[in-house]
Amino acid sequence: MELSQIFALVIFVGMFIAVVSDKWHRYIPALVGAGLTVIVVFLIILKSPQAVLDTLSLGQLTEQAFWWVQPGGELVESHQGVNWQTIIFIGGMMVMVEGLGEVGFFRWLCLRLAKLVNYKVVPILVVFMLLSGFLAMFIDSITVLLFLATVTIELARLLKFDPVPIIIAEIFASNVGGSATMCGDPPNVIIGTAFGYTFFDFATNTGPIAWIGMLATLAFFYFAFRKVLTASHGDTIIDPSTYPEPGEAITNMNLFRINTGIFLLIVVLLVTHAQTGISVALIGVIAAALTLLAGFRGARHILERVDWRTLLFFIGLFICVGGLEVTGMLEKLAEFIAEVSGGNITVVIPIILWISAIASGLVDNIPFAATMIPVLRGLAQTTAMKLPTLAWTLALGTDIGGNATPIGASANVVGTAVAQREGYRISWGRFCKYAIPAAIMVLGLCWLYLVVRYT
Repeated sequence: MELSQIFALVIFVGMFIAVVSDKWHRYIPALVGAGLTVIVVFLIILKSPQAVLDTLSLGQLTEQAFWWVQPGGELVESHQGVNWQTIIFIGGMMVMVEGLGEVGFFRWLCLRLAKLVNYKVVPILVVFMLLSGFLAMFIDSITVLLFLATVTIELARLLKFDPVPIIIAEIFASNVGGSATMCGDPPNVIIGTAFGYTFFDFATNTGPIAWIGMLATLAFFYFAFRKVLTASHGDTIIDPSTYPEPGEAITNMNLFRINTGIFLLIVVLLVTHAQTGISVALIGVIAAALTLLAGFRGARHILERVDWRTLLFFIGLFICVGGLEVTGMLEKLAEFIAEVSGGNITVVIPIILWISAIASGLVDNIPFAATMIPVLRGLAQTTAMKLPTLAWTLALGTDIGGNATPIGASANVVGTAVAQREGYRISWGRFCKYAIPAAIMVLGLCWLYLVVRYT
């Protein structure tokens, strides 16, 4: 190993450990790691200011193809360095989601479904899991859990049941549902924008097994939690007049209608962006601009509520991964996987799937997905294996594997944090007791699906 490779690896591992330790918000170690990568690896050891410019990759923002390509043309891949498509898209969606939250859209939707099942506890488990999986196909699963967990606890206090089982099920469903599309889980956004894949590419490749897994997950948690929920609810009799009305959640009817229309427009743009040529970055800008224009009086408040620290985390992470890529460390990993597997896709699929799943269960799946992008590209270039097959395997491994522990995916961290804040602590033991068997079940289905369809 060369000196630059050793330092790039040490900085990356140190950043990773600091992120996992959860002593600081994850953007701090990511930015520190990025600074060390730039100064120590690029400037001091490699003496290459060009490596800094290539990794920051700001030039792509001025290219027309970054924002729009000829309809029906090939979407541009994002090569080494900061993936600005991912950052701008997620930032724009965050603004739109904050606008929806401000007008009560998510609380209204949850209460509408609860009322549909007459506020019965076990049916609430089923419909909230389906809602979690469906919403996570289009918006960040972090946001899905933030609102779903809050409303679940509100209903639990009213109906006198333990909300923890439902929150665990919602977390799992959001990650499974999110694996069905490009914009569902953050790892999919990273994979899709890195390789130039579309919403429809994900929907037709990871989508089928995601919803097969969703149905299996629904059955698993129904039988796992049915008795627990029924016992916690007991024979409690609640006056139906105390049930909240969905309409009470709406804070401004005009803005509610406008923001709902914006959300539906963005969904249409995402589904059709391969045909229109509009990049996901431009879709993110459109979402943010329309939301801020619609609620211009509260625009400042919306911008203040956006989680800018997560976007800084992405930037720092991409720079750290860029250090591994520029120094050739990830190329070595690709060569090792190719050598171990003998270039056989049937062997590579379980290697990537299960390593991704195990790693994503132990650490946040976002940095792992970002790290593996150049590895998959290297594998496809040096062997006869098809890049899309490797990409779908990585997406499913990181998304589903991230379900196994409370820290495996951002949605898990948010869901358990909301519960803890409201006085319902979800221990590692209780979470993993149900999440690990369910994750193994769905991953087994994914393995079978990938081998049958792509080999």
